[in-house]
Amino acid sequence: MEHARPRSVDIVEVGPRDGLQNDRQLLPTPVKIALIRRLAAAGLTRIEATSFVHPKRVPQMADAEAVLAGLGDLPGVRLSGLVLNERGFDRALAAGVLHEITFAAVTSETFSQRNQGASVRENLETWRTISRRAGEAGLFRSITIAAAFGCPFEGEVPVARVVELARAAAEIGTDELSLADTIGVGTPRDVEDRFGAVAEALPGMPLRAHFHNTRNTGYANADAAIRSGVRALDSSLGGIGGCPFAPEATGNIGTEDLVYMLDRAGVRSGLSFDELRATTLWLEEQMSRRLPAQTAHVSPFPPPVAQAA
Repeated sequence: MEHARPRSVDIVEVGPRDGLQNDRQLLPTPVKIALIRRLAAAGLTRIEATSFVHPKRVPQMADAEAVLAGLGDLPGVRLSGLVLNERGFDRALAAGVLHEITFAAVTSETFSQRNQGASVRENLETWRTISRRAGEAGLFRSITIAAAFGCPFEGEVPVARVVELARAAAEIGTDELSLADTIGVGTPRDVEDRFGAVAEALPGMPLRAHFHNTRNTGYANADAAIRSGVRALDSSLGGIGGCPFAPEATGNIGTEDLVYMLDRAGVRSGLSFDELRATTLWLEEQMSRRLPAQTAHVSPFPPPVAQAA
């Protein structure tokens, strides 16, 4: 069901985790800490800071504990960490400064084995344990249905399978449910169909959307999502990102580009576009290359002179 655009949305910054996890460059821990602090200064209140995965499989995230220890407490910011198994959750809990935990349940058996080394059913049982323990620890629980719009190995994913997995995850226990277009194959029609079906199956469940811009549909999909009742959107500063276990998975939608689109549509995000733009240019210096998002590299609009007039 399509709604009018909301007056405001929450943006969840995933750059420090999803943005960096597949990058060929290993950023030093102090740079990651500085990035997260800059993102907080731009107004972001939900930041996915890292993931607790095997360092040999995802070496970019090997310093998870060091990043969180270096950040300490950021007033007004909810830091989250991704976990894929109970060992990762143990590490996240021991880190002591997280407010949220995110878990991924994959729609297809092949991708589930590649991503987490377990079947879809086994992953749900892992979520059962993690969900219970996270609730007891007072952590906000967010579960992502990964490859909800298509699988890199099995192809099309039926809407019914997405709904079935979402319902199972919700029955186990979660505070928020996200649908992820992990490989960037979705279109606005797909977004409307899948979020509509999940909302009908789980009335009242807070919904979040995660889009990659692999086929240049990510921003149109984000607009379709908020018109479909989604009130939290993931994005990555500079449009960096990708999944280490999904071929051809490219970057997320860029935070600064998303904020520009929302601002022009009259949808409040609470973020400073100017701060985001400056942070993207700073991050490009750290990574020694231009990043995929666009608006940091064009003149502000309206031009300052026009604004003054």
